[in-house]
Amino acid sequence: YRDLHTFELQAPTRLIEWACGNRVCVAGYGQSDMNEILQLIPPPTLLTKETQGLCPERDFKVECGGFSERPVYSLKYVPNTSLLVTSGPPDSSLQVWQVSAEDSDVIKSVSTIATENGTGQSWAKIATISARAPWVLHGSRLDRVQITEVESRKNVYTAASRGSEELSGLAFLDCNSLLLCCSTGRLCLADIRQPQSLMEAMSVPSVPCSEHWCMSTRHGAQGLEPSSQPVACLSSRGLLTLTDLRKTSEFLALAKARVPSPGSVAEFLCVSWAPALEGYLAISGFDGTVHVYDTQSWDSSGREAEAVFIHKGHAFGGGGGSGDPPLVTVHTWHLQKPRTLLSAASDGSLHVWDWVQPCGKC
Repeated sequence: YRDLHTFELQAPTRLIEWACGNRVCVAGYGQSDMNEILQLIPPPTLLTKETQGLCPERDFKVECGGFSERPVYSLKYVPNTSLLVTSGPPDSSLQVWQVSAEDSDVIKSVSTIATENGTGQSWAKIATISARAPWVLHGSRLDRVQITEVESRKNVYTAASRGSEELSGLAFLDCNSLLLCCSTGRLCLADIRQPQSLMEAMSVPSVPCSEHWCMSTRHGAQGLEPSSQPVACLSSRGLLTLTDLRKTSEFLALAKARVPSPGSVAEFLCVSWAPALEGYLAISGFDGTVHVYDTQSWDSSGREAEAVFIHKGHAFGGGGGSGDPPLVTVHTWHLQKPRTLLSAASDGSLHVWDWVQPCGKC
C-alpha cells in the first residue's frame, strides 16, 4: 500500500457514493427502522491532488446524517443539487433526501417517488443525471423502467419491453441513451427519444440458470462517445466480459477471476471501472477482498486473469461479532486519484486505500 485509512461504522453498509466537494455518503442496510445515512469528510490526504507526507488527521469525520425507516440498498446523489435518492425493500418506491445546509447537520427526507404497481416488486436500481433537469432513472424489472423528474416527481419516460426479467443495474450513457442489465446478463439499450424501442445489445454465453450478473459502464475522456466505452459485466461465477456497444456480435474480451465461493452472495456483486486509470477495473462481493485487474492485455480466450492487486484488509476484521468472516459489500474508485479506492464490509468497516503500481508498469 501507498496509504491506508480505516473507519468503523455503527452498522454494515452496502454502498458508497461520492458527493460534490469530495464528500462521501454511506448508508446502512439493516432491517431496523434506524438505518443511518451519513455524509463523511474524507481524511485530508484524500482532499489534496498530490500525495502528502504525514498528516495529523487520518480519520473520516461525520459532517451530517439522518435515519431511514427502511434498508438502503441503493443511493445516488443528484448532480448539481443538494438532493440524493435512495431505494430499498420492501418495494420499488424511491426516497428523496435533502442534504443539510452549512448551518445544519441533518439529512432529512423530503418526498417519496411512488411507482405504479410497486407493491410486491423488488427494490429499484437507480441512476441520476442533471443534463436537462434533475432526473432519476429507476426500475426493478425490465418492464418497469422509467425516468422521473426528481423535484416535481413527474414521469418523463417509460421504457417499452416485452420481458419482465429482474434488473441488476442501469445507467445513463448520455442524456438520451440508457443501458439496462438484467440479472441473467442480458444487456438492453434504450433511447428516450423513441419510447417504444428497446434493443437487446447482447446476451452472455450459455450459463447455469442460477448465474447472476452485474455491470459497470465507464465514462471516457472528453469528446469520446459514451457508447465507445466498453461495458464490463461480472457473474456470480467470476466470469468477466467486456462489450463494445457499437459492435455487439462478439465480446471485446472474456476472462475468469479467481473467486473463492462462486455464486454464494450474488446481492453484493460489484464491478467498477477506474475513472482515472485507463483499462483498470475492480471486483468484489465474493469474500473479504477487492481484486484490481488491468484489462488491456485481455483477449477472448476466457482464461484466468491475474489480479494486479488484492486488498485483504477487511478479511482480517473481527466479523462484526457474528463469527462469520467479513464480506466486502461494495467498493468504489476515487474520482481523481487513479489508484485510490474505498471499500466497505459487513462488519461495518470502511477502508480507503491507495495501491502501489507494480514494478515494470511504472
